[in-house]
Amino acid sequence: MTSIAIVGAGPQLGLAIARTFGTQGLNVALISRNRDKLDGLVTTLTAEGITAAAFPADVLDRDALTQALKDAATRFGSIDVLEYSPVGTIGSTTLTTPTATQPSDVQHEMEFQLYGAITATQAVLPAMRETGAGTLLFTTGAGSIDPVPQVANVNAAAAALRNWAINLHKELDGTGIQAAHIGIDVSIGMSVVPGFPTAKPEQISPVYWDLHTTKRDQAELVFSL
Repeated sequence: MTSIAIVGAGPQLGLAIARTFGTQGLNVALISRNRDKLDGLVTTLTAEGITAAAFPADVLDRDALTQALKDAATRFGSIDVLEYSPVGTIGSTTLTTPTATQPSDVQHEMEFQLYGAITATQAVLPAMRETGAGTLLFTTGAGSIDPVPQVANVNAAAAALRNWAINLHKELDGTGIQAAHIGIDVSIGMSVVPGFPTAKPEQISPVYWDLHTTKRDQAELVFSL
Protein backbone atom coordinates (compact mmCIF):
# COMPACT_ATOMS: atom_id res chain seq x y z
CA MET A 1 0.00 0.00 0.00
CA THR A 2 1.26 3.48 -0.82
CA SER A 3 0.44 6.42 1.41
CA ILE A 4 0.75 10.18 1.70
CA ALA A 5 1.11 12.00 5.01
CA ILE A 6 -0.20 15.57 4.91
CA VAL A 7 1.16 17.63 7.79
CA GLY A 8 -0.90 20.73 8.45
CA ALA A 9 -3.93 19.20 6.77
CA GLY A 10 -6.60 21.85 6.41
CA PRO A 11 -10.04 22.05 4.84
CA GLN A 12 -8.77 23.84 1.74
CA LEU A 13 -5.42 22.91 0.21
CA GLY A 14 -4.84 19.93 2.52
CA LEU A 15 -8.17 18.40 1.56
CA ALA A 16 -7.55 19.06 -2.13
CA ILE A 17 -4.13 17.38 -1.98
CA ALA A 18 -5.69 14.45 -0.12
CA ARG A 19 -8.28 14.07 -2.86
CA THR A 20 -5.71 14.35 -5.65
CA PHE A 21 -3.55 11.58 -4.21
CA GLY A 22 -6.41 9.55 -2.72
CA THR A 23 -8.22 9.24 -6.03
CA GLN A 24 -4.98 7.83 -7.45
CA GLY A 25 -5.13 5.03 -4.90
CA LEU A 26 -2.89 6.34 -2.12
CA ASN A 27 -3.94 6.05 1.50
CA VAL A 28 -4.08 9.40 3.27
CA ALA A 29 -2.71 10.22 6.73
CA LEU A 30 -3.86 13.61 7.99
CA ILE A 31 -1.83 15.38 10.68
CA SER A 32 -2.68 18.64 12.43
CA ARG A 33 -3.55 19.90 15.91
CA ASN A 34 -7.34 19.77 15.86
CA ARG A 35 -8.76 16.24 16.10
CA ASP A 36 -12.35 17.35 15.46
CA LYS A 37 -11.38 19.02 12.18
CA LEU A 38 -9.28 16.02 11.20
CA ASP A 39 -12.14 13.65 11.92
CA GLY A 40 -14.39 15.77 9.72
CA LEU A 41 -11.90 15.58 6.86
CA VAL A 42 -11.57 11.82 7.28
CA THR A 43 -15.36 11.47 7.16
CA THR A 44 -15.48 13.52 3.96
CA LEU A 45 -12.73 11.53 2.26
CA THR A 46 -14.12 8.18 3.38
CA ALA A 47 -17.49 9.08 1.89
CA GLU A 48 -15.68 9.69 -1.41
CA GLY A 49 -14.09 6.23 -1.34
CA ILE A 50 -10.65 7.37 -0.16
CA THR A 51 -8.91 5.52 2.68
CA ALA A 52 -7.90 8.14 5.25
CA ALA A 53 -7.03 8.34 8.94
CA ALA A 54 -6.32 11.13 11.43
CA PHE A 55 -3.18 11.44 13.53
CA PRO A 56 -3.46 14.58 15.70
CA ALA A 57 -0.20 16.34 16.54
CA ASP A 58 1.10 19.89 16.93
CA VAL A 59 4.08 20.56 14.67
CA LEU A 60 5.61 22.59 17.51
CA ASP A 61 5.76 19.39 19.58
CA ARG A 62 8.53 17.51 17.82
CA ASP A 63 8.08 14.28 19.75
CA ALA A 64 4.34 14.24 19.05
CA LEU A 65 4.87 14.99 15.35
CA THR A 66 7.45 12.22 15.05
CA GLN A 67 5.14 9.76 16.81
CA ALA A 68 2.17 10.71 14.62
CA LEU A 69 4.19 9.97 11.49
CA LYS A 70 5.42 6.68 12.94
CA ASP A 71 1.83 5.75 13.80
CA ALA A 72 0.75 6.61 10.25
CA ALA A 73 3.51 4.44 8.81
CA THR A 74 2.45 1.58 11.06
CA ARG A 75 -1.19 1.99 10.07
CA PHE A 76 -0.58 2.08 6.32
CA GLY A 77 2.64 0.11 6.02
CA SER A 78 4.75 3.04 4.85
CA ILE A 79 4.77 6.76 4.17
CA ASP A 80 5.71 7.19 0.52
CA VAL A 81 4.89 10.89 0.21
CA LEU A 82 5.27 13.64 2.83
CA GLU A 83 3.58 16.98 2.24
CA TYR A 84 4.36 19.69 4.80
CA SER A 85 2.27 22.87 4.85
CA PRO A 86 1.21 23.92 8.35
CA VAL A 87 -0.85 27.10 8.46
CA GLY A 88 -0.76 29.47 11.40
CA THR A 89 -3.90 30.92 12.91
CA ILE A 90 -4.67 34.59 13.50
CA GLY A 91 -4.24 34.08 17.22
CA SER A 92 -0.92 32.23 17.01
CA THR A 93 0.78 34.21 14.25
CA THR A 94 2.08 37.74 14.78
CA LEU A 95 2.89 39.56 11.55
CA THR A 96 5.74 42.08 11.58
CA THR A 97 7.46 44.41 9.13
CA PRO A 98 11.26 44.20 8.84
CA THR A 99 11.90 47.17 11.13
CA ALA A 100 9.38 46.00 13.73
CA THR A 101 10.64 42.40 13.77
CA GLN A 102 12.16 41.07 16.98
CA PRO A 103 14.15 37.82 17.08
CA SER A 104 11.26 36.17 18.92
CA ASP A 105 8.90 37.02 16.04
CA VAL A 106 11.06 35.02 13.66
CA GLN A 107 11.84 32.27 16.17
CA HIS A 108 8.20 31.19 16.44
CA GLU A 109 7.92 30.97 12.67
CA MET A 110 11.17 29.05 12.43
CA GLU A 111 9.84 26.51 14.92
CA PHE A 112 6.59 26.28 12.98
CA GLN A 113 7.94 26.16 9.45
CA LEU A 114 11.58 25.06 9.24
CA TYR A 115 12.04 23.00 12.41
CA GLY A 116 8.72 21.22 11.95
CA ALA A 117 9.65 20.34 8.38
CA ILE A 118 13.02 19.00 9.47
CA THR A 119 11.38 16.93 12.21
CA ALA A 120 8.82 15.47 9.82
CA THR A 121 11.48 14.65 7.27
CA GLN A 122 13.69 12.90 9.81
CA ALA A 123 10.70 10.76 10.78
CA VAL A 124 10.05 9.42 7.27
CA LEU A 125 13.35 9.68 5.37
CA PRO A 126 15.15 6.63 6.80
CA ALA A 127 12.45 4.26 5.51
CA MET A 128 12.50 6.03 2.13
CA ARG A 129 16.26 5.55 1.95
CA GLU A 130 15.82 1.83 2.63
CA THR A 131 13.43 1.43 -0.30
CA GLY A 132 15.17 3.94 -2.57
CA ALA A 133 11.93 5.78 -3.28
CA GLY A 134 9.83 8.58 -1.83
CA THR A 135 8.64 12.15 -2.22
CA LEU A 136 9.11 15.09 0.17
CA LEU A 137 7.12 18.23 -0.63
CA PHE A 138 7.29 21.50 1.32
CA THR A 139 4.85 24.37 0.84
CA THR A 140 5.24 28.08 1.54
CA GLY A 141 3.74 31.27 0.25
CA ALA A 142 5.66 32.92 -2.57
CA GLY A 143 6.95 35.45 -0.05
CA SER A 144 9.70 32.93 0.58
CA ILE A 145 10.99 33.93 -2.88
CA ASP A 146 9.82 37.55 -3.20
CA PRO A 147 9.14 38.87 0.33
CA VAL A 148 6.67 41.59 1.22
CA PRO A 149 7.21 43.97 4.16
CA GLN A 150 3.88 43.29 5.87
CA VAL A 151 4.83 39.70 6.75
CA ALA A 152 8.59 39.95 7.12
CA ASN A 153 8.94 37.46 9.97
CA VAL A 154 6.83 34.81 8.23
CA ASN A 155 8.68 35.35 4.95
CA ALA A 156 12.07 35.01 6.66
CA ALA A 157 11.21 31.58 8.08
CA ALA A 158 9.57 30.50 4.83
CA ALA A 159 12.72 31.49 2.96
CA ALA A 160 14.73 29.33 5.35
CA LEU A 161 12.43 26.38 4.65
CA ARG A 162 12.69 26.98 0.91
CA ASN A 163 16.49 27.08 1.11
CA TRP A 164 16.62 23.87 3.12
CA ALA A 165 14.15 22.04 0.85
CA ILE A 166 16.06 22.94 -2.32
CA ASN A 167 19.31 21.90 -0.66
CA LEU A 168 17.68 18.62 0.38
CA HIS A 169 16.74 18.06 -3.27
CA LYS A 170 20.40 18.46 -4.20
CA GLU A 171 21.59 16.05 -1.53
CA LEU A 172 19.04 13.38 -2.47
CA ASP A 173 19.67 13.61 -6.20
CA GLY A 174 20.17 10.11 -7.60
CA THR A 175 18.72 8.31 -4.57
CA GLY A 176 15.21 7.85 -5.98
CA ILE A 177 13.81 10.31 -3.43
CA GLN A 178 12.35 13.58 -4.67
CA ALA A 179 12.39 16.71 -2.51
CA ALA A 180 10.83 19.92 -3.74
CA HIS A 181 9.53 23.30 -2.63
CA ILE A 182 6.15 24.63 -3.75
CA GLY A 183 5.69 28.39 -3.61
CA ILE A 184 2.07 29.51 -3.81
CA ASP A 185 1.72 32.97 -5.32
CA VAL A 186 -2.05 33.28 -4.92
CA SER A 187 -4.64 33.52 -2.19
CA ILE A 188 -6.32 30.17 -1.67
CA GLY A 189 -10.09 29.99 -1.79
CA MET A 190 -10.84 33.63 -1.02
CA SER A 191 -9.20 36.98 -1.61
CA VAL A 192 -7.10 38.17 1.32
CA VAL A 193 -5.33 41.12 -0.31
CA PRO A 194 -7.35 43.35 -2.68
CA GLY A 195 -6.20 42.83 -6.24
CA PHE A 196 -4.14 39.74 -5.42
CA PRO A 197 -5.05 36.71 -7.57
CA THR A 198 -7.11 33.92 -6.03
CA ALA A 199 -7.18 30.23 -6.94
CA LYS A 200 -9.26 27.32 -5.83
CA PRO A 201 -7.43 24.56 -3.95
CA GLU A 202 -8.37 22.14 -6.73
CA GLN A 203 -6.40 24.28 -9.19
CA ILE A 204 -3.26 24.03 -7.06
CA SER A 205 -3.24 20.41 -5.87
CA PRO A 206 -2.31 18.83 -9.27
CA VAL A 207 1.08 20.56 -8.92
CA TYR A 208 1.90 18.17 -6.07
CA TRP A 209 0.97 15.13 -8.12
CA ASP A 210 3.13 16.36 -10.99
CA LEU A 211 6.16 16.72 -8.71
CA HIS A 212 5.54 13.23 -7.34
CA THR A 213 5.20 11.64 -10.77
CA THR A 214 6.44 13.49 -13.85
CA LYS A 215 8.56 16.41 -12.55
CA ARG A 216 10.82 14.57 -10.14
CA ASP A 217 13.90 16.44 -11.38
CA GLN A 218 12.53 19.81 -10.26
CA ALA A 219 13.57 21.30 -6.94
CA GLU A 220 10.92 24.00 -7.00
CA LEU A 221 7.62 24.87 -8.60
CA VAL A 222 5.81 28.16 -8.16
CA PHE A 223 2.04 28.23 -8.62
CA SER A 224 0.74 31.52 -9.99
CA LEU A 225 -2.01 32.76 -12.26
